[in-house]
Amino acid sequence: VVEECKSRLQGAGFTELKESDHWDIKPANKYFVTRNYSTIIAFAVGGLYKPGNGFTMIGAHTDSPCLRVKSRSKKSQQGCLQVGVECYGGGIWNTWFDRDLTVAGRVIVKKGDVLNQRLVHIPRPILRIPHLAIHLQRDINDSFGPNKENHLVPILATAVQEELETGSCSSGDASKAMTTAEKHQPALVNLLCSELGVEKEALMDFELCLADIQPAALGGAFEEFIFSPRLDNLHSCFCALEGLMESCSSAESLDKDTNVRLVALYDNEEVGSESAQGAMSFFTELILRRLSSSTNNLTAFEEAVPRSCMISADMAHAVHPNYQEKHEENHRPSFHKGPVIKFNSNQRYATTAVTASVVREIADRVSVPLQDVMVRNDSPCGSTIGPILSAKLGLPVVDLGSPQLAMHSIREMCCTSGVLQTTTLFKVPQTQPDLMPPPSPTFSFSFIACNTTILCFLRSYKQHYDDEYSKLAGLQ
Repeated sequence: VVEECKSRLQGAGFTELKESDHWDIKPANKYFVTRNYSTIIAFAVGGLYKPGNGFTMIGAHTDSPCLRVKSRSKKSQQGCLQVGVECYGGGIWNTWFDRDLTVAGRVIVKKGDVLNQRLVHIPRPILRIPHLAIHLQRDINDSFGPNKENHLVPILATAVQEELETGSCSSGDASKAMTTAEKHQPALVNLLCSELGVEKEALMDFELCLADIQPAALGGAFEEFIFSPRLDNLHSCFCALEGLMESCSSAESLDKDTNVRLVALYDNEEVGSESAQGAMSFFTELILRRLSSSTNNLTAFEEAVPRSCMISADMAHAVHPNYQEKHEENHRPSFHKGPVIKFNSNQRYATTAVTASVVREIADRVSVPLQDVMVRNDSPCGSTIGPILSAKLGLPVVDLGSPQLAMHSIREMCCTSGVLQTTTLFKVPQTQPDLMPPPSPTFSFSFIACNTTILCFLRSYKQHYDDEYSKLAGLQ
């Protein structure tokens, strides 16, 4: 995701910064910085910005629930070569059965005395988690709860075929392995090495996720739906990226802006955000402090925070036609009716009456409809990065997202109109109404992120994004 963001930002004239370098930030310029190659913060500095002015921010997350290859993954049972996996986040794990799966992620490769990171994706189905036949579990349609340790182990190959192909049969025991290559099935290691063009001795370690090989697609009789993996939260990320880049696409677009327009896309939201690259870290505060740094104003950061505001963008639950009783009767978001403002008095969401009113004013000015959602009192409520960043930074935050179905399934579903509505809301510079405590900041809501599934998004509204569609299609 972050690599795709970097490519698109560089194409839009953003300059990459390193955390360890000295920064020379200039007004009316655009920059980005990454951490751990899985979190990215991009920002455009207003032409009239000076330390102490506010930050107009949108935050989202780059990660999604998935199965990740264990650090020692080699398993062998009943003549089948298998790959041990770990559950990441709260996925609907039964949807991973009977899918054509592959692996993708990053590999650390040693070349001489240097360690390099390489991205890898095996472009064909190599793994599968087959269901147990109904004849052997007659109650499967009444209740199906797989044991996450025993039943979610994908099959890579058979020992018989491995011996026929290679002339040898590997052991299924990885407990005493010494090298990275010995910790995993030789067939998997060989696939990775072939894709990367390296020898197995060069593999130092890797972080690999299982992924459905089926690409995103437009669906429905009128092609009004997007069927795709990881819509939560790449949909929000894409809209953010488009919003930020479009809001400062012209040479004069930043000239009169007094704020910094900033988008932050974090890793590890699905597991609590408590990591060096998560929203719980000091990464955001460190960046904001560097942008506020001034020898002439030692309290510039403290002055900037009350002049700032943030949208926490994360997908929302659309009402399910087969389970409408799961939604509170007056809060049932629907497709095509606009982004959803999320409310929760117990602070699972950070929205307040003030921040909701500001977003409503902006949406009204650009003719974007909005919806509201609150969970039932007898239902659990998820959360977002919104309350985390609101508490850590003292920022006013609104939680908002496009409606979708099947959240955390291996294949999710949303409507195409949500892409245009959300991007329109995020990209247009607006002046905040006189609702916030003075001084009143200027808002220019923008946002980021995506991977190759965004080609589907662009297709859905290519009449509005012909240029972007052509550029992205060239990446396939």
